[in-house]
Amino acid sequence: MKLFKKGNTILIEHAGLQYTSERNWDEFINRTNLYSKLLAELSSFTRISEIDLQQPFDPPMQSQEIWAAGVTYYRSMEARMEESKEAGGGSFYDKVYQAERPELFFKSVAHRTVGHKGKIRIRRDSNWNVPEPELALFLSSSGSIEGYTIGNDVSSRSIEGENPLYLPQAKTYQFSAALGPCLLVRELPLPPDTGIHLQIQRQKVPVFQNSITISQMKRKHEELAAWLYRETLFPFGTYLMTGTGIIPPDEFSLQPADEVIIRIDGIGELSNITSQKILE
Repeated sequence: MKLFKKGNTILIEHAGLQYTSERNWDEFINRTNLYSKLLAELSSFTRISEIDLQQPFDPPMQSQEIWAAGVTYYRSMEARMEESKEAGGGSFYDKVYQAERPELFFKSVAHRTVGHKGKIRIRRDSNWNVPEPELALFLSSSGSIEGYTIGNDVSSRSIEGENPLYLPQAKTYQFSAALGPCLLVRELPLPPDTGIHLQIQRQKVPVFQNSITISQMKRKHEELAAWLYRETLFPFGTYLMTGTGIIPPDEFSLQPADEVIIRIDGIGELSNITSQKILE
């Protein structure tokens, strides 16, 4: 079942049928056993003919925050060790990859996040910027995994590589996060062979593409969720990006007007255009 957010309207797609509902987003999604509860409520929703998947959608969030996990794939560890080597921080990431405690950091809130077809930003004070395609978990206020979406953790590798303590500036700034196009709610967890696919287009021409499966993650989703909720409360639930295993080569950097297309099997496609303008 897929939930799309468009202003105050919730669009629902399930088993080839489409519905709409005017409900408070926070209350609608922040429930345990969300799939079974939505299934029981389907008859109360208004049937519609179709959902236009080419239109822009709001990120599937209201009062939720976005957090992120780092160094959960071997490729991510390699890239971050390399970018921080000259600053003397390269060995930190190997230790994080092997450690019991994961790297978790705050990423964004709703007003700094864009949805499908929105414009993501690359920092004007950075010369090395990349998208990070990630599976994002929706966690209820009790910490249960209730859904999945696509996340783009846009990052400045030059700032992070200068000093690991600059991570918040490299990761958390206006429109550095994209989420969408929908919230996928399933009865069972996503299968391990679920693929994450990234393509970057420049003037409509692909300049980078790659894929990976979530089975290559070192850490389990439940493990990351448990660490995030260990000392923090989320009264409306939260999103947790689970890390990236797809990183463009070191000589690549995003440019304004690039299109970043992320597709995750079973969820759909999140497409965004890059910009350096802080307000658009």
